[in-house]
Amino acid sequence: MYFKNADEVLYQWVTRVCTGNPDEITALYHASAVLIPTFSPHTVTAGEGIRNYFAQLATRDGLGVRLHSKALRKQELSGTLHTLSGIYSFEFEVDQVPLSFPSRFTFVVDISQEKPIIHHHSSQVPRNLS
Repeated sequence: MYFKNADEVLYQWVTRVCTGNPDEITALYHASAVLIPTFSPHTVTAGEGIRNYFAQLATRDGLGVRLHSKALRKQELSGTLHTLSGIYSFEFEVDQVPLSFPSRFTFVVDISQEKPIIHHHSSQVPRNLS
């Protein structure tokens, strides 16, 4: 599947995370992709590592992602290479209590690739020090 624009990649990623199928999510990541995940201290690279991360995340009850559209920033680096950055919130239950984890993200995508995500960095929004 090829994408017409970078936004489509992001929206597909959100949809696929919400469905909880790690194979469908991993299918968006390029073979040499790098993932710096929200809920792990370790950088994950390509294929099985990315799949394993999303498979573990998918075990969370009520898993969802809510994109904060107003925070979305897009940059075209070339005709097919783009960055998307902003805020999304992971939502899932912990001990049967629904929680939200606002997180910052940056995707680097190449829409000329069938698997367009080449880099993805995500981290929880830190609390203020004050």
